[in-house]
Amino acid sequence: MSQDLEARLSALLDDAEITDLTRLSGGASRETWRFRADGIARIVQRQRAGDERDMMIEAAVLAAAGASGVPVPALLCADPGDPGTDGIASMIVEAVDGETIARKIQRDHEYAAARPMLAGQFGAALAAVHRIDVDAVPALDRPDQIAYYTEVLDTLDKPYPMLELVRRWLIDHVPPSEEPCVVHGDFRLGNMIIGPDGLRSVIDWELAHIGDPMEDLGWLCVKAWRFGQAPPVAGLGEYDDLFAAYEGAGGRSVDPDAVRWWEVLGTWKWAIMCILQANVHLSGAARSHELAAVGRRVCENEHDLLTLTESRT
Repeated sequence: MSQDLEARLSALLDDAEITDLTRLSGGASRETWRFRADGIARIVQRQRAGDERDMMIEAAVLAAAGASGVPVPALLCADPGDPGTDGIASMIVEAVDGETIARKIQRDHEYAAARPMLAGQFGAALAAVHRIDVDAVPALDRPDQIAYYTEVLDTLDKPYPMLELVRRWLIDHVPPSEEPCVVHGDFRLGNMIIGPDGLRSVIDWELAHIGDPMEDLGWLCVKAWRFGQAPPVAGLGEYDDLFAAYEGAGGRSVDPDAVRWWEVLGTWKWAIMCILQANVHLSGAARSHELAAVGRRVCENEHDLLTLTESRT
């Protein structure tokens, strides 16, 4: 397979010499490789079989984000796949050095100087995300997340009263909607490349969609993405740091209560995702200690939801 991939990469990059092709860890929908093209480090992501999302839309969002001033890897090639070969869609981007593992970013001495800056850098980056020209990515959808995850809840084989209660709370407390914009959809540690100098790149745009800009701010503050640290912004900073930097970089005026609503929604949908992942293990479709452990986190999210909503009933 690696020889076929080397040949494909060479063809896509004007017959460049491909060396040092190495498989990296990747998510469920993407296969990631690092390589050198004529001696220059590059990354290729390939779409896994069964993933129905159009990778060319993701590539278009990445390009538009770069044009908007978001720190992203430069897009070098977007390939829908050659039906004459394996037909797998892919995109090639520049390689950006840095760390994506949250616990290292939060704890390692190498990133000590960066940590105080990150909440502000995240706010500035999100302001740029929300300035992306919507017309540059016309294929993005605008999901109704309450409706979607309600449907998912209804398919589960057991009741979850706390999640039903929070669904009702979300419906009763919907904040005024901001003018829709491009939303990253998964803006959190793990989807950013961090160096000793701070934020270097925002990656993994596959969940981008049209929505309320406060969604990205709320998702960043979901307790699960603090990885055991106390500060609310990714375990690294305070709400005020994030909001001030976002507004100062040209973002919309921030309503903290609206952000908190999106934080509740993010925690609620993450709880449902945890149930789904646990069910994959329990059904025997994929026996996995990791999936089982994620399932045990449902009760943590239910507790977080009680804390988040008890003072805003």
